[in-house]
Amino acid sequence: MVRTRGLGRVLGQVTGRGVGRGDRDDSDDAPQGRRPTASTRRQLVAVTADHVDEPVIPAPDVQDDPMEAPAAVEDIPADTGAEAAEDEHEGFPGGPSDLSVLTLYADHVACSVWTGEERPELKLSSHGRKVHSLGRLVPAIEGLIAGTGLSPLITCSVDIGDRGLLSVFVERCHRETSSFHLLVGELTITLDDVSSLLHLPVIGDLHAFQPLHVDNAVQMLVDLLMVSIESTRAETAQCRGSYVRLQWSATNVHVVYLEALRDLSMTERYAWGVAALVHMYDQLNDASMSHSRQLGGYITLLQCWIYEHFPSVAESTADQDYDEASPGACKWITTKKTVKSIRTPTYKERLDRLRIPDVCWIPYGEHREVRDFHVRSCYSGLLRWGPIVVYYRPERVVRQFGYTQTIPAPPVDSWVSYDDIHDRWMHYEDHIVPAGEVCVVPEACSSDYMDWFFRISHPFMTPGHALDPLPHGHASQPRVVPQAP
Repeated sequence: MVRTRGLGRVLGQVTGRGVGRGDRDDSDDAPQGRRPTASTRRQLVAVTADHVDEPVIPAPDVQDDPMEAPAAVEDIPADTGAEAAEDEHEGFPGGPSDLSVLTLYADHVACSVWTGEERPELKLSSHGRKVHSLGRLVPAIEGLIAGTGLSPLITCSVDIGDRGLLSVFVERCHRETSSFHLLVGELTITLDDVSSLLHLPVIGDLHAFQPLHVDNAVQMLVDLLMVSIESTRAETAQCRGSYVRLQWSATNVHVVYLEALRDLSMTERYAWGVAALVHMYDQLNDASMSHSRQLGGYITLLQCWIYEHFPSVAESTADQDYDEASPGACKWITTKKTVKSIRTPTYKERLDRLRIPDVCWIPYGEHREVRDFHVRSCYSGLLRWGPIVVYYRPERVVRQFGYTQTIPAPPVDSWVSYDDIHDRWMHYEDHIVPAGEVCVVPEACSSDYMDWFFRISHPFMTPGHALDPLPHGHASQPRVVPQAP
């Protein structure tokens, strides 16, 4: 039985459209974090929006060097929707015939794959096994981490990334919608997924640090890590900027992130779950471009999200000793044998034949006693962590919240500042996706949704599968009726 305990209640309280029982005021759930100090020069971010007061992030330029310092706000270009409108009626073979949504499809890896330009499996910039090899932290250090809100990450890191599995999902990820485009419609990693899989807080402040000058980076390293100025200058010179190297990998880490840990007594106020999601979205956006060859971010989040939602696609092994009190990502065991048991073409074929009943739309029923649903997961708008800005669009995936999916509104151009992003996040109740019609079955969508989706997207990745009849199951089929909260 699929349980949606708490979802209807919290949405009803915010939107005034109750879906379950309960009229308790939810105002105590809103964090009372401090708003960022307005800078002397308010920087503007180019975005697109469903409404004038609900901005959507555009597609930023893809960086060839993943270790490059975060781009300044001025480097984020405006949306390219105007150019796409000129080609609106042309479309792409195997791709969208209506280019009003996927305006960057010409540069997307899916466009290249359809024409026979297969991309090698992505290199994964992940160090799960190396982190585990360092051993367990000493109690004093573990206690400090517990105070930051990051302690769940100590135990939930996937040792081995499945390059083939992750590569085929990246081929279906689009920065314009912040979602994966599949044969069944759109799905995405939501804040609720992050909360359930990683047990990181999705309530709190968005950190507002800015790119750091190398001189300031040197001073920060001296103050916080107590290293000599000489060795610090040598390190930043070796890294060619405000970075330091990890001894056990080739990864360079930007010094600016130390700012978030300067005062450990204050770090718990940050929404670390938002930080994880912003970085994951940002890495997916870059990796989905045809010229990209690697994927960074927290690979554990993406891989375990696939395991939870797509049991018919991935070969996953659940830990029989898993305790529901632990983060959901701890449930999954990965080995070289399981990762190498399926080749990339097989994963691609499985996604090209995916049916609506094959998807686990609401996978965390048994976990709700430990990690309840929070209404912030239905916030729609921009999210940021420092200079990295992405758009979070839950209105495109409301089936993951137990609602009937309808055609979302098309984007329009707008502008919003960094301060406005934080202000809207702190007043999230004004930017919640309206509660729609509760699904009789979790996978329900409106009668016109799938026809629209096939026009604006690329349901298939290979021409051969596009010629086959649609798999049985693309009309909603009753399976499990959710219980009222």
